[in-house]
Amino acid sequence: MAKKIINYNYIFLFYDIADEFSDVGKYRLAKVFKICKQYLKHHQNSVFRGSITPSNQIELQFKLKKVIDKNLDFVTIIKVLNTGAFDEVTIGINKKEVESIFI
Repeated sequence: MAKKIINYNYIFLFYDIADEFSDVGKYRLAKVFKICKQYLKHHQNSVFRGSITPSNQIELQFKLKKVIDKNLDFVTIIKVLNTGAFDEVTIGINKKEVESIFI
């Protein structure tokens, strides 16, 4: 049976960098933020989201793996297959201009 190819075109990325108050932690935090900003829109604190090509997603993951400390930090990527599989509700003030996921 042929392997089904799935292209994820929208992702949510969450991260938590340990020791963010130490010099080493601040460096990793700044690097992770900068890398994510190259590919996605900053949504809130350590949350990014946006449309992304499969090749850019691979690049993003590769760059993040080189920066984080796998024993202390974590990055979670949630992949959305299509706009029909997702709904969003925001309660309270929206601090940033938000990209619509229904593109």
